[in-house]
Amino acid sequence: MLVNAATLSAVFLNLRTDFNRAFAAAPTQWAKVAMRAPSGGAQNDYAWLSEFPKMRRWVGEKNIKSLAAFKYVLVNEDWETTVEVDRNHIEDDTLGIYAPQAQSAGFAAAQFPDELVFSLFNFTGKGFDGVPFFATTHKVAGANVSNKGTAPLSVATQAAAIASYGAGRTAMRKFKDDEGRTLNVVADTLVVPPALEHVGNALLVNDRLEDGKPNPYKGTAQLLVVPDLATDTEWYLLDTKKPVKPFIYQERKAPVFVQQTDPQADDVFMRRKFKYGAEARAAGGYGFWQLAYGSTGAG
Repeated sequence: MLVNAATLSAVFLNLRTDFNRAFAAAPTQWAKVAMRAPSGGAQNDYAWLSEFPKMRRWVGEKNIKSLAAFKYVLVNEDWETTVEVDRNHIEDDTLGIYAPQAQSAGFAAAQFPDELVFSLFNFTGKGFDGVPFFATTHKVAGANVSNKGTAPLSVATQAAAIASYGAGRTAMRKFKDDEGRTLNVVADTLVVPPALEHVGNALLVNDRLEDGKPNPYKGTAQLLVVPDLATDTEWYLLDTKKPVKPFIYQERKAPVFVQQTDPQADDVFMRRKFKYGAEARAAGGYGFWQLAYGSTGAG
């Protein structure tokens, strides 16, 4: 096959098609737990997270609240995946070997937000208030409030279920603002690693627990199994029904197919290599900690 501008255009059009098809077909889960935050520059400041909005009775002048002295900035980072195409493979018309790579690149680009968002499920990453997002030391009206536990997720007995899953739900229902008003937080999503999938299913689907007692938590949440979680014991509860979700996927540039096809480029001249792949600019971060509860499961 003669390598000229028309040939290169056709070759990379086919690779782009393979990439886009795989991108469109790839399953993703990040949007279930995170909000997409458009970004128009190098970074976004989320100082507004210091106030959980609530309506109040209007008597006299409006009660104007100032943002707390928090600065929570998410800086966009560059992300990429790149594949080389040997000019000899174009000349020899053996480009079929690159179709799976283009598809894999498209699949990876689509699932990139999943990797970014679910990497935030840990007990060290800090939120807008300067302490870990899952912590026992969130300040509300000067007092410590916890959205972190250690109980293993369990269906062994009704008491064990209440002490783990039930304790997390109760803690979230009790979250209040600085004025002592409830925030109406209700857990609707249980996030577990694959090792706890059977426990999560039993907790949310079964009529009875392993001790034969009624299961008070049947149907109380949807189960989300996340292979990216770091341990086999950690689990999380989230309220995902509010406008601001617990996590943030900040998008400056969505993943896009890119190519380098200039036959005069140094890599082509020196090494016979054309390139294609995906690029993105994005960042991940935390929303309201009041919408989440995490347990290490370490007991």
